Amino acid sequence: MGTIAIARVYDDIERDPQHCILIDRLWPRGLAKADAPFSTWAKDVAPSTELRKWYDHDQARLAEFAERYRHELATPSAVDALHTLRQQIEGDDVILLTATKDLALSHASVLRDVLLAS
Repeated sequence: MGTIAIARVYDDIERDPQHCILIDRLWPRGLAKADAPFSTWAKDVAPSTELRKWYDHDQARLAEFAERYRHELATPSAVDALHTLRQQIEGDDVILLTATKDLALSHASVLRDVLLAS
């Protein structure tokens, strides 16, 4: 597996959109689909709406959020989505994109760790 970086979807990254993957469940605000800097939208690996709302990017909940999110990623539908994502990125350097303002509190780092662990 190549490297897996994380960036905000709004960042000006000079990379091939073929190697950028949006990992949010919701489409980023203010971003026209025609201007999307990615070729793949892997919304099925994003945290559930319920988990996302509970977490609310509260730093005090980060550890529990990560544990709950990993549990969600172990469900059958998420396992299938992760398998598809792994096949898409196999051997490539990719950037996981999220609209989250604070990447340190984002689900992206948890997802990256899960992808790299396999």
